[in-house]
Amino acid sequence: MSLACSSLAAAIGRQIRLRREQRGMSAAELSRRAGLAKATLSGLESGRSNPTIDTLEAVAVALAVPLTDLLVQRDQGAVQVVRATDGDESGPHRELLRRVSGGHQVEIWRLRLPAHSGFDGVPHAPGTLEQLMVAAGRLSAGPSGEQVELGAGDLLAFAGDVAHSYRTTSEAADVTVVLASPLIG
Repeated sequence: MSLACSSLAAAIGRQIRLRREQRGMSAAELSRRAGLAKATLSGLESGRSNPTIDTLEAVAVALAVPLTDLLVQRDQGAVQVVRATDGDESGPHRELLRRVSGGHQVEIWRLRLPAHSGFDGVPHAPGTLEQLMVAAGRLSAGPSGEQVELGAGDLLAFAGDVAHSYRTTSEAADVTVVLASPLIG
């Protein structure tokens, strides 16, 4: 199967369009910066084109993102939950919980919520990814209408550019929040 007929070509096209729109860049401007014909860029964004590595590299440079950011197939905006696991007590234990693609500014926050409290988060800049890891306690968190119950060790990732909230019940929570916002410019 050629790349042009694959879901990879469509995913690459979605990433190119997403990154272009996050930067407030028109297709004509991206075409100019990447040194591509407008029709070529249109074919890439629609998933109809079979791009070369050189073409994708030119687009990545023009968008100021690593080439690998354009090869992401998973929807970064989807709500994702990673449940806590028990570590192997016989030695060190490492788990990759979440990878944030390049082209982002990352902020790490510690959030402490007393029992029976919470707040509503305002939407962040378009393209922002919000990820939280519960260090202790329990809480309900996530986009409005998609809150998930979380316990110690759980990780939640979601699009932070929508309304979201954090709520505790009878137990306080200590949470690490990572905000990854796209670099503009």
